[in-house]
Amino acid sequence: MIFFARLLLSLIFLVLSVLHFYWATGGKWGLDNSVPTNLEGKKMLKTSLFSCIVVGSGLLIFSLFYFLPLADVEIPNLAGFVKWLVPSVFLLRSIGDFRYVGFFKSVRTTHFAQLDTTYFSPLCVLLAGLGFIVAIV
Repeated sequence: MIFFARLLLSLIFLVLSVLHFYWATGGKWGLDNSVPTNLEGKKMLKTSLFSCIVVGSGLLIFSLFYFLPLADVEIPNLAGFVKWLVPSVFLLRSIGDFRYVGFFKSVRTTHFAQLDTTYFSPLCVLLAGLGFIVAIV
């Protein structure tokens, strides 16, 4: 089970990382659907080259964090903290900001909100759950 959880986490984080680097290079596919909007359609986050690179790099590090032990590569002592931090971040993301993102958002009628409820927040729960399994075992 732990092998499967690590492998799945690594692959999901790798795909998300590649998507963010794609956006950083000017790609547009999926970008408009990934940003929360208010009821008037105004984007509530501003995406930039820098933000896409930072998030993509973080996701790539998460991917490596879960993959390297599968390749018998030892990771530093910081891993004890990180193994709880990563799933906690995604659990909090699934709960949300109580306004635009997460299961407890109040704005529910926008296109992003519908995608968030159907795909993004459940994905965050999956990432958190698998991450906590890895942390516990």
